[in-house]
Amino acid sequence: MSVSQPIEDLGKGMLFRRLAVPQLERVAERAVRVHLNEGETLFEQQDPADRFYLLLSGQIKLYRLSAEGDEKVIEVINPGATFAEALMFLEKPTFPVGAQALKPSDLVSIDARDFIDMLRDSVDTCLLLAADLSQRLHGLLREINDLSLNSGTCRVASYFLNLSDTHSTDEADEFDLGLPKQVLASRLSIKPETLSRIFRSLVNAGLITMRGNHVRILDRASLSHLAERCDASDSSLESTFHYPR
Repeated sequence: MSVSQPIEDLGKGMLFRRLAVPQLERVAERAVRVHLNEGETLFEQQDPADRFYLLLSGQIKLYRLSAEGDEKVIEVINPGATFAEALMFLEKPTFPVGAQALKPSDLVSIDARDFIDMLRDSVDTCLLLAADLSQRLHGLLREINDLSLNSGTCRVASYFLNLSDTHSTDEADEFDLGLPKQVLASRLSIKPETLSRIFRSLVNAGLITMRGNHVRILDRASLSHLAERCDASDSSLESTFHYPR
């Protein structure tokens, strides 16, 4: 692949947009474009982590497997996001998660060792990366708070509102889920059967309508109230929706 194409690809990632041209050229020289088919694995848990990635198109799930073989989806990566870059700071890094394509995906694979060598030469680049990682850390902390404090209904309500804010059409407050329901259940730490009951409860309460994976919000104010005020200790809201947590 020519250098110009990886540079154009790298420009799609926030982490690379403010790099100087010589830095982009250096990264691009060692970058490799990767295509994955749906269901194909990019790396597995405990594989050596000598590269990190920028997703150009498609969707990647990061997941962990328990000793019993149960899967927990840790994060779903969407186009424009980088992932696994924090591991470059470890002496002998291995991937703490596995990565698998949820749909056909194109990525740029970046040489982590060379990138960290470049960081040693540029304080400004170090600060850019630190800012990116800090923003992601704050997002993870918010998610931990949600998972520990909020009920399943609240997590679904929050997820719907976030999707609505980024993917609604101009004509209506509606969107597609963007994930298979099994994956979404794991991502929200909810059993699949409970997730289905939550969907039905929100429909029966008149807050949303659902047709397949397509959702339309009918009562945004009530959905927002549910997302903001329901927590693990609020039994009254749980009883309102009549399903076991």
